Amino acid sequence: MKNKYVRRARISEAKFRDLVRLFALDLEANKIASLTRLNRNTINRYLFKIRQRIAELCEQESPFKGEIEVDESYFGARRVKGKRGRGAYGKTPVFGILQRGGRVYTEIVPDCAKATLQAIIRGKVDSKSVIHSDGWRGYNGLVDLGYKKHYRVQHGQDQFAKGRNRINGIESFWSFAKARLMKFNGLPSSTFYLHLKESELRFNYRGQDLYAILLKMLREKPLN
Repeated sequence: MKNKYVRRARISEAKFRDLVRLFALDLEANKIASLTRLNRNTINRYLFKIRQRIAELCEQESPFKGEIEVDESYFGARRVKGKRGRGAYGKTPVFGILQRGGRVYTEIVPDCAKATLQAIIRGKVDSKSVIHSDGWRGYNGLVDLGYKKHYRVQHGQDQFAKGRNRINGIESFWSFAKARLMKFNGLPSSTFYLHLKESELRFNYRGQDLYAILLKMLREKPLN
């Protein structure tokens, strides 16, 4: 069946566009199935493929430059207090980088130790950037790596902003992503990454025509 968005498609292009339009509106799979009258398994299969393509697009976001905010957060069950550097039982640690006035990038990490976080920063952030972080020791030594402008907000001292020194931007993404993912009532670890990247894309293109953006992405590289 002819469909410029899907190779060897089994549904019409018009029907697929309907699916993408409803996905762009952030509707759940069962609602999309009901409105398109497509089989739920068909919907799940296409949504999985779309999320894979979204993840590919998000992974290409680099390098980040300018004023940068970095932070970590935990997703899932309640975090065990005092486990920040080694991860936390029942939680998935995620590291985030936000370019002010630009986009956010996230990465699931095994822990929030210094070596883990700084390896990602070195791979994603231009060394001439201004980095803002909290006081977590995982960010100690960034100046020695060539990031000469590193400023901290000391949350432990009830300091949340000091002039331009703040990490409100990345924290707003954490709030956005967690609120979105709550509607799934828990996600298996096998699909959490894809849903995280979907949240990343939705945040990065908030206020824009996500439907048109998705169609352009799929037209340039159709689903298999």
